[in-house]
Amino acid sequence: MASNRHLGRIIVLQTLYEQDFRKASDDKSFDLDEVLNRNIDRYHKMVDDKEFIKRLVIGVDSKEKQLDETLTPIAPDWPIDQIARMDRVILRIGIYELMNEHDTPPKVIINEAVELAKSFGGDNSSKFINGVLGTVLRNIEEKTPKPAIKKKPKK
Repeated sequence: MASNRHLGRIIVLQTLYEQDFRKASDDKSFDLDEVLNRNIDRYHKMVDDKEFIKRLVIGVDSKEKQLDETLTPIAPDWPIDQIARMDRVILRIGIYELMNEHDTPPKVIINEAVELAKSFGGDNSSKFINGVLGTVLRNIEEKTPKPAIKKKPKK
């Protein structure tokens, strides 16, 4: 299942990268569902968890503005439009997963994003992705209330 999810994230990355590129090119013919289905079909024999792929693509697409707003204060020296397209898409996926995919351990999400950056990003992409997502995770953990620890009664 883990390698299946890794391939799923690659499909998500391909789909969202194409979307970002075609939006920037002002391509009015772009259809996210069509591209997503084409990319899933390309790997249909190797992918079981198509719902995971669709959930990530639709989630990142629908929350793109919120994801960018989360990213902006964490990387203030890198305005969104100046972050390399591949890194920007990987960060959006990672931030979305950290905030919404609670069945996957955060360290797995960050590791997967770093692996995508090593495979598809630039020379320093993996370090940048790791640092940004690590900060996002810390911010999430700081906002999450910790369960109260009950003291054992003294005997």
